[in-house]
Amino acid sequence: MTLLIWGAFVLAILGLLALDLGVFNRRPHEISVTEALGWSAFWILLALVFNVLVFWLYENNWIGAGMAFPEDIDGRTAAIEFFTGYLLEKSLSLDNIFVIALIFAYFRVPLAYQHRVLFWGVIGALLLRGIMIAAGAALLHRFAWMTYVFGGLLLFTAARMLVARHDNLAPEETWIVRLTRRWIPVAEEYEGHRFLIERDGVRMATPLLLVLLLVETTDVMFAVDSIPAIFAVTDEPFIVYTSNVFAILGLRSLYFALAPMLERFRFLKASLVFVLGYIGVKMLLTHTYPIPAAVSLAMVGGILGIGLLASVMGGSQDTAALEAPVTPRQLARTSLRVAWTVVILVVGGTVLVVGAAMIVLPGPALVVIPLGLAILATEFVWARRLLVRVREQIREGVELVNEDVRAIRGRGRGPGDEEGPTRR
Repeated sequence: MTLLIWGAFVLAILGLLALDLGVFNRRPHEISVTEALGWSAFWILLALVFNVLVFWLYENNWIGAGMAFPEDIDGRTAAIEFFTGYLLEKSLSLDNIFVIALIFAYFRVPLAYQHRVLFWGVIGALLLRGIMIAAGAALLHRFAWMTYVFGGLLLFTAARMLVARHDNLAPEETWIVRLTRRWIPVAEEYEGHRFLIERDGVRMATPLLLVLLLVETTDVMFAVDSIPAIFAVTDEPFIVYTSNVFAILGLRSLYFALAPMLERFRFLKASLVFVLGYIGVKMLLTHTYPIPAAVSLAMVGGILGIGLLASVMGGSQDTAALEAPVTPRQLARTSLRVAWTVVILVVGGTVLVVGAAMIVLPGPALVVIPLGLAILATEFVWARRLLVRVREQIREGVELVNEDVRAIRGRGRGPGDEEGPTRR
């Protein structure tokens, strides 16, 4: 039954793609924003309908038997995992749109031909992601420690996204373009929507082929980040692949809908950084503290919602929308600052704990505890306030001790022991 469902899904997707290119977009034309929004709504609605189907399949145990992961999940959990994975992949694909827009602008691809490039890009992405998902599922099933590798990779990706810039893209310097130019001549001008042409008996590539290869390699690079992210949401290969497919199918229409206003999404990249960071931590905690699917859905949806809301409410367009949230120098300074704070916390906290353990010995404790607080006070306000309070208490204690000493000395004097000149 599982293989039958997989086959039916693949045939349905191929049928939709055939209708897309063979019927609705048979002739190259410029995709308007209105048309793109309509297609985006269609693909999103189709994903939501399929989400209901996922609930029904898993609730009735129609899928799962004989798969790599034998653990059965109920329909509600499967539906939440699919929607979370779809939302995650959809949001991460937005960063891919930035790069695609820059590639099209660099090669000056006519608007009428951009849809064809994205169509064949989607075909390649479906095949390549299917292979990568199968490999990832096999690795996670065979080696449990791969979970920590994927989690670390996501945290690294989040850190890289903080300093990455897209506006300095140099497509002509990429390895795929240089390799293509070495193996086949490339024409200077476009020849309609054709990828290959023949001139004077010589087979040549058009710039449109270079654009297609760049879009494919770009998707592979983004898939290296996004596929580990969705494995943190679910380990069901069917949910992983289908959520990826629906996110990719809507990428073309989403590009034409958002490309004219990409600069308005000024806080989107920061929200994606937090999403990847959360997913990375979730994956690292999988074996010790598994986070429920509903919590992950709320976290991912909340972070993305805040980023989009902040972008919409932010007012004017971002003049540097593609710049990194922080520069490498700022990140280095921040890292050094955090490292120094951690050192202060560890050293000062250790000294403070030692002082507290020596409280039974008033002498050493009165020296060690203020020393630990003084170290912590160089970085933490609470430690400075506590140090002032401890010093006041020590001063008050010393004064009380001095008063007691004077009182004892006063009680020890006799009637004839008035203070005066010392008698020899």
